[in-house]
Amino acid sequence: MTQELKEGEDYYLNGQGLLVFTAKYLLKRGYCCQNGCRHCPYGFRKQEGAERPKKV
Repeated sequence: MTQELKEGEDYYLNGQGLLVFTAKYLLKRGYCCQNGCRHCPYGFRKQEGAERPKKV
C-alpha cells in the first residue's frame, strides 16, 4: 500500500520548483539515502568538494 505525499507536511517546492522532502517525511521513510538531503534528520552531510559525475 502506498501513501500519498502531503504538500507542506512531507515536501515543499523550492524557488526553482524542485521537490524538497521535509525531515518529518524522511524520518517516516525510516532510513538515510546518503544523498545529502537538505533536511536530513540522520545527520548525513556530503563532503565538501564532492561532485556528481558529469554525464557525457
